Amino acid sequence: MTSSPLPKQALTLGGLVRRRLREVNRSAAQLAEAVQVPSEYIDDLITGARRPPLPARTDIYPKMTSFLRLSRNDLTACASAERAAMASTDAPAPAAAVRRLVLDLCEPETARTLEQRRGKRANAELTGFIQRLLEVTQGAVLRLLDDQISLRLAASERGTTYMVLRLKVLEFLDVTADTLTTDHFAEFVRPRIARWDVDLETGVLRVSLRSQEPRQRPRAPRAPASS
Repeated sequence: MTSSPLPKQALTLGGLVRRRLREVNRSAAQLAEAVQVPSEYIDDLITGARRPPLPARTDIYPKMTSFLRLSRNDLTACASAERAAMASTDAPAPAAAVRRLVLDLCEPETARTLEQRRGKRANAELTGFIQRLLEVTQGAVLRLLDDQISLRLAASERGTTYMVLRLKVLEFLDVTADTLTTDHFAEFVRPRIARWDVDLETGVLRVSLRSQEPRQRPRAPRAPASS
């Protein structure tokens, strides 16, 4: 069954998913399994408890599109429109603890200058730098979604499951400067960003990434030499 045309009036992502599940006679749990997320994730998308993830920062839309037999851009169009409607022109500044952690990674002289600046404009400027730094980190983390082996190895090392770690990655990829937490910073930002600096005149951002050593796969034991 192919998808019926989308109505002209605005349709939320959750509304579209709910409708298509009914039309293709599938359950939210089956969709969650296909997308490789906990069923609660899909339930929250359907009810609106979870905002639609950024289309450029997730791999769930192609999987959902295939499962729900939708046209290529149906889900991303809904998600983009819904996020645009939710966007605030006066988003809150990052938490003070997060600002401190980010500035600790900044070149000391630049960090001191940024700390001394006060006022709404200065807060917006620093928030913009944090957002750009976050996007650099998210670009690196995004590659994990295409590497199931590394993600499964990382989950095993942390004593958790692949599904739990995958969900953490998906949630981090949807974080913005105002929703970045100290836990996000410790788990995803600090391990990847060694140092950053910005030219306060031109706004050019320079980021030094930590080297990410490729994981060594365990070698098969050698067979004993025959005598």
